[in-house]
Amino acid sequence: MGIRAEATPNPNALKFTTDKLIFEGDSSISVMPGDTSEHEILNDLMNLDGVDNVFGYQNFITVNKMFDAEWDDVQPKVIEVIEKHGY
Repeated sequence: MGIRAEATPNPNALKFTTDKLIFEGDSSISVMPGDTSEHEILNDLMNLDGVDNVFGYQNFITVNKMFDAEWDDVQPKVIEVIEKHGY
């Protein structure tokens, strides 16, 4: 099934869901500008141009883009990073 990108109520956020578990346990993980995570996939996403912050839980990651970024530019890069990590 791969990666599914879904709209959220926030036009600056997309939810990327996989059919594999990305994060173990019942805790969510947020990474804000200037922060790093123990999860390399979140750090790689934060390094993408146009990404403002990320939120992960179990089998999905929500990516918030910067206000002036375009999803047409950001979305393929996000999918590439998620696939690179084996999801």
